[in-house]
Amino acid sequence: MRSIAVMNQKGGVGKTTTVVNVGAALAEAGLRVCLIDLDPQAHATLHFGLDPRPEHPCIYDVLTGEVRLEEVRRQVSENLWVVGSSLDLAAAEMELAGVVGREAILRDKLAEAPQPFDYLLIDCPPSLGLLTLNALAAVREVFIPLQPHFLALHGLSKLLETISLVAARLNARLRISGVILCMYDANTRLAAEVGQDVCDFFQAARGQATPWAGTEIFQTRIRRNIRLAEAPSFGQAIFQYAPQSHGAEDYRNLAEEIRAAAGRTVEPPGE
Repeated sequence: MRSIAVMNQKGGVGKTTTVVNVGAALAEAGLRVCLIDLDPQAHATLHFGLDPRPEHPCIYDVLTGEVRLEEVRRQVSENLWVVGSSLDLAAAEMELAGVVGREAILRDKLAEAPQPFDYLLIDCPPSLGLLTLNALAAVREVFIPLQPHFLALHGLSKLLETISLVAARLNARLRISGVILCMYDANTRLAAEVGQDVCDFFQAARGQATPWAGTEIFQTRIRRNIRLAEAPSFGQAIFQYAPQSHGAEDYRNLAEEIRAAAGRTVEPPGE
């Protein structure tokens, strides 16, 4: 099973949209996918039309109690399951403050029983707190969605620093395997310049002893598309809401790239 955390501490970069639609595209291709919504805003949960109210068992109950993941996992379509979130999750960091090994609770929960999936995708909150640390401790790969603006690059060094620390202390197998450029406008020079800067940075890191030594900049750019913004209000992925849209085309292509990249990712030094 490929386990992937999709994260960026900056909000509004297309993180949840990417998790939902990549997951749906992989499921559409016949792969078994589980999506965990680890964001207290519960946007991925809402995107699939699921009720995020606290009375419904969710990932909060898994992290803070004796509930098992399979008890809260819900199938939303063929080959696709979702572990939902709720606003209660925002209190989890305080509730778990005194728990020994709190950064590895999700990893331990995943290890309790075999996970019958080809892909596990985790939608991380836009922060670098305990919930994000749990995701990074539980997965092998990280995808970073970036909007091609200079401000979107601000804070990338902090994100890389966090991933490096987690790799050193909690999860030696962790690596950044992909960067996804979202909300891309090919008609602007800025998008091309930022995209090139990102490519140059990660290209220069190849061969270094870092978790991003083998990072791939996916060739598929997720173009700005109003249909992607409309789909959540109908509780649907883009493939149900607007299957002929640019958004659907882009996420299908990205999912194919992700599948193709599985055989050529570079392991971190020391593997």
